[in-house]
Amino acid sequence: MAKSIQDVLNLIKEKDIKMVDFKMVDINGQYRHVTIPAENFSEDTMKSGIGFDASNYGYAVVEKSDMVFIPDPDTAVVDPFCEIATLSMTGNAMIIGKEENIPLAQYPRNIVLAAEKYMKDLGIADTMLILPEFEFYLFDQVGWEVAPNNIGVSLDAQQSYWNSGNEGRGCIVPKQKAYHIAKPFDVAYECRSEMCMHMKDAGIEINYHHPEVAASGQFEIEPQLGKMSTMADATMMIKYIIHNTAMKYGKTATFMPKPIYGEAGSGMHVHMLLLKDGEPVFSDDNGYARLSETAHYFMGGLLKHIASLCAITNPSTNSFKRLVPGYEAPVTVGYATSNRSAVIRIPAYAKSPDKRRFELRNPDATCNPYFCYAAILMAGLDGIKNKIDPHANGWGPYDVNLYHLSDAEKAKLKHLPASLDQALDALEKDNDYLTVGGVFPKELIANFIKNKREEVRALSLIPHPAEFDKYYNL
Repeated sequence: MAKSIQDVLNLIKEKDIKMVDFKMVDINGQYRHVTIPAENFSEDTMKSGIGFDASNYGYAVVEKSDMVFIPDPDTAVVDPFCEIATLSMTGNAMIIGKEENIPLAQYPRNIVLAAEKYMKDLGIADTMLILPEFEFYLFDQVGWEVAPNNIGVSLDAQQSYWNSGNEGRGCIVPKQKAYHIAKPFDVAYECRSEMCMHMKDAGIEINYHHPEVAASGQFEIEPQLGKMSTMADATMMIKYIIHNTAMKYGKTATFMPKPIYGEAGSGMHVHMLLLKDGEPVFSDDNGYARLSETAHYFMGGLLKHIASLCAITNPSTNSFKRLVPGYEAPVTVGYATSNRSAVIRIPAYAKSPDKRRFELRNPDATCNPYFCYAAILMAGLDGIKNKIDPHANGWGPYDVNLYHLSDAEKAKLKHLPASLDQALDALEKDNDYLTVGGVFPKELIANFIKNKREEVRALSLIPHPAEFDKYYNL
């Protein structure tokens, strides 16, 4: 139920709130925040907002960089990680107008709302439901240094196989054998359960949590299906809760796609379906995997634009260390039922018409979730508009394990970009589907590419410890 301004004021009084915290999102999808004393919060705060400099958040705005942040009362929750009673809210960035404020087109939350409006204007659907799966690692210790005389990283998870020779360690998990493993080997159970309780308190319903494949502290939390714009906010809050709860338990959480060489990577598979007037758009008893023609066109749009999408859904150099064969990560441009080697997987267990859907398996949680979900929707809508048939384009269905094909058969397959540079090249060439309807501003895409190019260049200049292993004695 949507909260009113009065609801927020009542909550402040009821919970004896001392501080009100406004959480904003930068271009990389990370929270920034500004806090005011609760006695300074009023109805005028909700209307006039809080001023901030958008350029410091990574946005290369054409307008003056001084913007105003307008809180959304429906996002108000008590922050469980503050010792001083604090109410937390997110909202939208606005340009100050003469008569009324105008949404800052580059701000992530506004882009998600613009994508939803574009979908409704097309008449294809009025709601997109998504379900992102959150895979992450919990480490007991991590440290790194990038200095002229010392380049390296060290980390530890107490149950990891590499601690089998240490006295007093006890519950050791063999390499790549942690999937759904129970106590006493599941040493982070209470920590994850508390994470889920905090999520529920924040209005985020959870399906389940469990240990993932990697033996060195990899886990997953899966929320329930939710409206795209709501789930974008929830994604930010879920990551916030995971990071802060981990610290409470003396651990540190990371969503890096590939923090450990030789172990499974962490993705953020995104399940999706469309509704119109409450009815499923993707369901058809006579279609392949009981999905409609519209659903197939949506998949076709995703597969056509998948290379450029990767720049947004997998925006780190580390992302492409996960997207390699052998670890259940997708590498092939295609779709299939219950097949984890294709980039689009149709879960066979989603049998009821209102749950029939597919998942895009390449995204990871280093993305800005607002950009990620909006880009996925825009690619899918482009597929529907242009009737892009994935089967006619040779993208499947691949109902075989693609890793087990012969070399000749593998040579016929198309693959995801192998690096962030390749994905950025694709985004430079293929972005019209994002900018249609003014959803993604062209200046945002250009600035995003520029920032990521510099990131890639800077990282490419740093010697890697493995290079010493290969080349030091030549």
